[in-house]
Amino acid sequence: MPKDRILIVEDDRDISSLLAFYFESQGYEVLATTHGSDALEISRRKLPNLVILDIKLPDIDGYEVCRRLRTNLRTSHIPIIFLTQKDERADRIAGLQLGADDYITKPFDMEELHLRVKNALRRASYENLTNPVTGLPSGRLIEEQLKSLIQRDNWTVLYIGVCGLRAFNDLYGFVAADDVLRFAAMVLGEAIDALEGGQDFVGHIGGGDFIIITTPDREATLRERITTRFNDEVKSFYNFKDRERGYLLVKDETGREKKVALMMLAVGTVHGGAGRFSDIREITEVASDARRAAAIAQCGEIG
Repeated sequence: MPKDRILIVEDDRDISSLLAFYFESQGYEVLATTHGSDALEISRRKLPNLVILDIKLPDIDGYEVCRRLRTNLRTSHIPIIFLTQKDERADRIAGLQLGADDYITKPFDMEELHLRVKNALRRASYENLTNPVTGLPSGRLIEEQLKSLIQRDNWTVLYIGVCGLRAFNDLYGFVAADDVLRFAAMVLGEAIDALEGGQDFVGHIGGGDFIIITTPDREATLRERITTRFNDEVKSFYNFKDRERGYLLVKDETGREKKVALMMLAVGTVHGGAGRFSDIREITEVASDARRAAAIAQCGEIG
């Protein structure tokens, strides 16, 4: 299993170093910054599983960081624990009203903070908010985004599937397959980041299926960027022999060898606007059909 990634946003470098050392010793991946603006950028690009956030920061305060994380589709699901010198009731309420998950004051007990971190991560997992492999929004968060489309105008859903993932998993194992899923998530996120100016949503439906919610004017560029990069760079996950051959040899149910193409992305597209769909099941059915058609057209078996 991948390590949970924690972002520490604390302007006191001694406290920041102490927290980083402790959580790394507990098996977490730790990112750290002293500035709120950097925290927003790191959260958008690295998608931490949880943010420990000080309120008093040298540029923008923790309240504003929390507000911006909660209003951005890419980061709205990330659990946030406020860490601050302030202990007045009004300050705690202000943080919780902005969507923070918990609140702890300095001086703090490290074991208590760790328990609060574990509880917040456990709640996020239990509520099916994020995929445990990629850290991307999943389950209920995807459903909420799809529900919001029903009354919106001018939207596009890209339903993205990794063709050939099952055969790769069978031959190379689930650890290698999980690495491919994390790579796919990175490709989607970085494509969105490079195409600035939007409020695109990316989620991991499960297995090799992902979703991007965007607008029609961004669709073609996103599709081109994600498919070109993934289809080219995913070859590095294969051994030299398979990479040079350009396909896998796998056995079917009868024991006969067959050729399976190397992994690539199939992208189905659904365009919509207010009134076109009355239920998210209709959106997902049309999107699934579009992805299957794309898989047949783009990812057929060799031979």
